[in-house]
Amino acid sequence: MTQPLLFPTSRASPPLPSPAVRRAGTRRVPVALVLAALLAVAPVPVAGAAEYPVRGDSEPRITEETPYVPSPRIVVDTMLRMAGVNARDFLIDLGSGDGRIIITAARELRARGFGVDYDPRLVRLATENAAREGVSDSTAFYQQDIFKTDLGQATVVTMYLLPEYNAVLKPRLLALRPGTRIVSHDYGIGDWEPDAQETIPVPEKPVGAMKQSTIYVWVVPAQVAGRWRSRVQTVRGIADLEIDIAQRNQHITGTARVRGCEVPIERPFLKSSYLSFRLEAGGETLLFQGHVSNDRITGEQIRGERHTRWRAPKMGSARG
Repeated sequence: MTQPLLFPTSRASPPLPSPAVRRAGTRRVPVALVLAALLAVAPVPVAGAAEYPVRGDSEPRITEETPYVPSPRIVVDTMLRMAGVNARDFLIDLGSGDGRIIITAARELRARGFGVDYDPRLVRLATENAAREGVSDSTAFYQQDIFKTDLGQATVVTMYLLPEYNAVLKPRLLALRPGTRIVSHDYGIGDWEPDAQETIPVPEKPVGAMKQSTIYVWVVPAQVAGRWRSRVQTVRGIADLEIDIAQRNQHITGTARVRGCEVPIERPFLKSSYLSFRLEAGGETLLFQGHVSNDRITGEQIRGERHTRWRAPKMGSARG
């Protein structure tokens, strides 16, 4: 049985920099929300959630009035389990606090990663905790703005941020490599429907009368919106095929044109880089599946028992 991580939650340290200095990164909830949570406010629901606009040209700010709320161990374990974290992963924790998510992933799952936080005291504490747990070589912690953090290395992004911060981050999260997993404690990401969610009892949770947490997981989808062209096998021989796809987050719709006839694509499915759909053309059912990479879909076409190679470059791309 593994020993629990021991994370000190307070220590003497220098005062925080002036609030005039712009900083971000948070596992924090504003004072007003903490007080509301103590009166049994539940997490903001994801379904149908609205986008949160940024006021003016500035991004949301985190100040000394946004207290640090650590995620209990059962929440950390659930987040890592639902994301399927393993030794091949690189985690980035936005609002890393005392470092417990990155440290747990490194110590118990042999993952690598770094955390960012606006509070220099917590960054120092997380760094000391990582050294104490013997994972300094595979972890790092930085004081910096979460909205300016380079997320390009991540295969997993974890966060416990307010929904307005999540909404601002949404375009950057969707721009990550297909297959990157995003995990959030208690709050959704605008109108991006989670691919999985789980609510667990958390008796030691410091906020909320219900003493439970909801963990949300998203898998970044490939960007497939646009027009694709191909040649396909039909009962009447080879035919040209054009596919128009519309996309909203991981959900897609579209139409296909084959032999001058336009038909809807049916049962469309997109997860990570994997795409599948079917269409009815000329009295037969054609099934397509493949992976999207560099503006090209590569996979197979299925007609009855026949499987043939299939590819479709995106029209208007350098390779199309």
